[in-house]
Order: sequence, then C-alpha cells, then structure tokens
Amino acid sequence: MIAPGTRTGQYTLGTDTLVTDSNGQSRISMEDFAVAMLDEAETPKHLQQAFTVGYQ
Repeated sequence: MIAPGTRTGQYTLGTDTLVTDSNGQSRISMEDFAVAMLDEAETPKHLQQAFTVGYQ
C-alpha cells in the first residue's frame, strides 16, 4: 500500500520479493516512495531489473 504519510527517509529495498513488516503488511508512505524512486534514478542499483520498496 502506498499512502500519504510521513517522510522518514528509511525504507527497505527488495528484488522480486515483496517487502513486508512484522505483520505481513507491505506499505510505504508516498513521501518515502518518492525518495526511493529518486535515489534509484540518481544512483541506479537495479539496472534493467524490477525492485520493491517498503517498510520492514
């Protein structure tokens, strides 16, 4: 789930496995999702690969 929230600057990247928290929820704020996308654009770590992002 991507929803409005707080920018924490902390998130976890994954590859082809969904990133979930201890309750099995996959979630991230829109603000942290935007930061993750910009970080990937500025410093690519997943060239021609899918990746996931969320809180753990």
